[in-house]
Amino acid sequence: MQIVIDSLLEGARRATGTVVVIDVFRAFTTAAVLFSRGAEKIVMTETVDAAFALRDAGVGSLVIGEIDGVKVPGFDLGNSPFEASQREVEGRTIIQRTSAGTQGIVAALGGADRLYAGALVTAPATARAVLAVATAPAVAPARVSLVAMGRAGRERTDEDEICAIHLRNLLEGRPGAVAAVRDLILAGGQIAEFRDPEVAHMHPGDLDICLDIGRYDFAIRVTREDGRPVARPERM
Repeated sequence: MQIVIDSLLEGARRATGTVVVIDVFRAFTTAAVLFSRGAEKIVMTETVDAAFALRDAGVGSLVIGEIDGVKVPGFDLGNSPFEASQREVEGRTIIQRTSAGTQGIVAALGGADRLYAGALVTAPATARAVLAVATAPAVAPARVSLVAMGRAGRERTDEDEICAIHLRNLLEGRPGAVAAVRDLILAGGQIAEFRDPEVAHMHPGDLDICLDIGRYDFAIRVTREDGRPVARPERM
């Protein structure tokens, strides 16, 4: 199994094989929270206009996401895992547009043989799902691409790069160092935003959820349906 770590939108466009697009702060943590609360599926899209059009067409009933971290006017929910944990979403189809995570999914969709949306909360389950594919006799030699999306897909960030390394360790049979992963991310510069009352879109409760490594026992699998990337939980 060949494991490649890449970054940002260009990395997503280059990615091949089994691909994990990583967005810890906060898109795919939010998606995991929604699935844990019973959401049926998440339709991921690149633009705000497309998100509104999908809702207007009845594809989904709840639109979530952000531009530069801030909730889009007219969206039902921003990009906060904590806020998502307070919503009733049982059985609902959700439309998600974010500045990094969903951009990466759209960019990777064409080149990926199999595609996952990754975060620390689903890291062990994602590793199990990828290994189940990569070790199958029909998939040899296996290539796994781990893409850290960073801020808006343009600037590398600690949490996504470290999550990629943590996933690589799990995929290579090492247990990973959960406490070290958390401590290293908490030492980074972006953490102050979660605790700054002036940064209203960054809820302090988001950080606790985002760094709860292995919180959920499912991976987030993304497939193409009607030409669109659609995510569902996948349990091994």
